[in-house]
Amino acid sequence: SQNARVMVVGQAPGASEGKLGYPFGGDAGGRLFKWLGRAGWEENAFRETHYITSVTKCFPGTNPRGGGDRVPTAAEQRLCRQWLDAELALVKPEVILPVGILAIRVFYDTGVKLAEVVGESKIDPAGRLLVPLPHPSGASRWLNDPRNAGRLEQAIFLLRIIRIEKNL
Repeated sequence: SQNARVMVVGQAPGASEGKLGYPFGGDAGGRLFKWLGRAGWEENAFRETHYITSVTKCFPGTNPRGGGDRVPTAAEQRLCRQWLDAELALVKPEVILPVGILAIRVFYDTGVKLAEVVGESKIDPAGRLLVPLPHPSGASRWLNDPRNAGRLEQAIFLLRIIRIEKNL
């Protein structure tokens, strides 16, 4: 929705998104929408009323070492940045959910770590509320640390409070 008050920003489309024709449609999307469901959002309603995009706009290919999709290069990110900036300017979201470290670093310092920001929120210079989430495809490894699982629980709790307080 162009009038969305919430924007999810992921890393890049995955192979399943190209086949399905919508973002976060694969296994990672299933996990993401379980998290959002725990915050009170139903997937279909969320997709209809909120905006989902990514840092880069094309599937970067599979990781040559295995283990999922290749991380977009810095050059690929720079090439696509104008489109993300245009989406942000057009939609003007109140709340941004950067998903995964690549998306988080668009809105935070480039050296920031997941453990420093997941479970926290902040207002960015444009006045938008940022609530970072780990990337659901790699979350199982990151969540093996109980402290990180607690950070994700805190992020889901924050999202639930924000959704209620802002009537999202």
